[in-house]
Amino acid sequence: MSRNVTVETTVMKLDNAQFERILTKEVIQLREIFRKYKHELRIVGGAVRDLLRDVEPRDIDFATTANVYEMKNIFYKESIYMINLKGEKHGTVTVHINNKNFEITTLRIKNRLEDATDHSMWQADASKRDLTVNAMFLDFNGSLYDYFNGYNDLLEKRVVFVDDAFSRITEDYLRILRYFRFYGSLAELPFKYDESTLKIIKAYAAGLSVVSGERIWSELKKILSSTYAKELMLDMIECDIPQYCGLIEKANVEEFKRACSAVKGKSNLNPISLAVALLHNVMEAIKMHERLKLTSFERDLSFFIIQERDKVDKTYIGLNDYQEIYLKRHVKREFIEELLKYSNKEDLFFAFKDWDGKLDAPEE
Repeated sequence: MSRNVTVETTVMKLDNAQFERILTKEVIQLREIFRKYKHELRIVGGAVRDLLRDVEPRDIDFATTANVYEMKNIFYKESIYMINLKGEKHGTVTVHINNKNFEITTLRIKNRLEDATDHSMWQADASKRDLTVNAMFLDFNGSLYDYFNGYNDLLEKRVVFVDDAFSRITEDYLRILRYFRFYGSLAELPFKYDESTLKIIKAYAAGLSVVSGERIWSELKKILSSTYAKELMLDMIECDIPQYCGLIEKANVEEFKRACSAVKGKSNLNPISLAVALLHNVMEAIKMHERLKLTSFERDLSFFIIQERDKVDKTYIGLNDYQEIYLKRHVKREFIEELLKYSNKEDLFFAFKDWDGKLDAPEE
């Protein structure tokens, strides 16, 4: 399923308490700065979705009619500190105000901004976004601008590509993972995927092989951290996706299901532990690290889990065994705790977590 542009409509006027709370002095300061220099600024992305669901946003991102050069000039004149200059090549300037960061991105349009009308600028930008629920804008009067029926999709818990799935996916193959990630965060079981979209995803899954490992792991971590990690990953396996994401073609599905069940309704596993559950041996974990560019902590944890998991209930039985791993092999406590959670050893996990790090002296 994909969605073509509709006539611009201010779907609703948002005036809930959450909207009032985001109008902090920092946000008001940014609004006034852009007004001063005659550029429009609107809230975009996750903050809009959250506000429409009456959830307090964690971050607030903006889109603007100003280009990067203009933004940098403006912030220089107003003595606003700018960080993360790498984002500039993507049209994003990040500013730091009162220990808070705000990302502001110039509108993505083909024509020069000065040659475009107000309506066409925002519509053109919306048409370049991945999903309809991400193609909405909110102004500072609380007016919602929705070009692709994203608000209705949000209410109906649908995940739909803007315009057509083929174009959006082939522009950036990472959107395949984002499609599943948003199903995990916005929808409910059973997921009602659009079959034509799944066919396109399966046909072009190999495109993920050209996406950087860092970007892929950033999305995979969010998928594996979601409530529906098991369901999402199994659906992705059906679409032949994992083999292009640093995992393997023939995933260890039963071990993955077991690991997901081990922590259901309990404490969460580190996403890398669920990723490694899909693998069979340490060589596959090494290849995963090479593809995804894991942190040293994630790399070492993945190696530890895959090398030690089969020893649980065989070599490692009681609390003493896990204490000795820590004391004699100098393994991080976090790794041992993660192995116990992964292995569904809840009692041992809490006993080890409460342990003071010393072995009791033997009785004489």
